[in-house]
Amino acid sequence: MAVKEQVTGFAVAVVREDGRWRCGRLADAALTELDTAITELRKLRSTGAVFGLLAVDDEFFVIIRPTPGGASLLLSDAAAALDYDIAADVLDLLRADAPDDDDDVVWPAGDLEILADLGMPEAELEVIVNEVELYPDEQLQMIAERCGFSEQYTAVLDEL
Repeated sequence: MAVKEQVTGFAVAVVREDGRWRCGRLADAALTELDTAITELRKLRSTGAVFGLLAVDDEFFVIIRPTPGGASLLLSDAAAALDYDIAADVLDLLRADAPDDDDDVVWPAGDLEILADLGMPEAELEVIVNEVELYPDEQLQMIAERCGFSEQYTAVLDEL
């Protein structure tokens, strides 16, 4: 597997508690190390929803939602596992295979219902994932708008 040395992008933690949203930045290491991202999200103890949104190198995004037994995950493009360790780690946790090198099809891996309880039904998330002409940050912005935390999400991105 080819490993990119420098990864650009952003990692944002999203918390919904008592009907209110808040967003914060995750460490840059969360973009390359799935364990780091999950650990940081687990530290954000909340009685409500906690999840992370990672946009990596304008190539793909990952949604991470810690669960009592591990983490629920969505990788927007499984082919990213051929070039990025964090995407390969997501597939490992999902026990899913990476596509062949010659596959030009973008296909998601993981739980498309990951945000269903927060206003993002599986069918709508699938439509967003399949909008391949959009960059990952644009796709994540659409998710934030649909779920209702775009203001808090945009404020974090403006600080980057």
